[in-house]
Amino acid sequence: MAQAHPFSTRAARAAYVDRRLAELYPATPVPLDHRDPFTLLVAVLLSAQCTDKRVNLVTPALFARADTPAKMATVPVEEILGLIRTCGLAPSKAKAIAGLSRLLLEKHGGHVPRTFAELEALPGVGHKTASVVMAQAFGVPAFPVDTHIHRLAKRWRLSAAKNVVQTERDLKALFPEAHWNQLHLRIIFYGREHCAARGCNGHTCEICGTFSRRKNPV
Repeated sequence: MAQAHPFSTRAARAAYVDRRLAELYPATPVPLDHRDPFTLLVAVLLSAQCTDKRVNLVTPALFARADTPAKMATVPVEEILGLIRTCGLAPSKAKAIAGLSRLLLEKHGGHVPRTFAELEALPGVGHKTASVVMAQAFGVPAFPVDTHIHRLAKRWRLSAAKNVVQTERDLKALFPEAHWNQLHLRIIFYGREHCAARGCNGHTCEICGTFSRRKNPV
């Protein structure tokens, strides 16, 4: 009788991913340079369709000009655009940064709100951006899912979802809530280093290879 594959279940694969990534990446530094919730919010907004490396090259000059909602609200949109022009979607991002800075002053006393609903009501802030801020600025359990995590979850057969919304639900159901904030960063770190979104055929990196083997790895 054929021996069952050790990773035949989704739960077994999730447990392996959780354990192995914790071994590979015990520390989970936030890859976007920031000083506080506001600068993190702006950096995460800038990271849409832009690499973290590029964002970290742009934000020093931006934050030297304005690093609080009160200061940013006084900067003309055209000037913000000039400072972030090398980021993708720069014109819309410049308007969003100016707009959210004004709203933070008008509705939140100049502070970044601590709820998903209030964050997602800000210009340019979607659920993924709000999730990153809630997780990394305030320590609230969240599992931000971008397209890379979505692809890896599918590749590792943790989710068969066709969109990031359902993938997020699937991953939250698979992993302990206490692990979410670190785990989403660990998946990002691993993906960048070993399992590029379009650069792995689903067999060549360690985790993909482990799940494709017929025997339990040593």
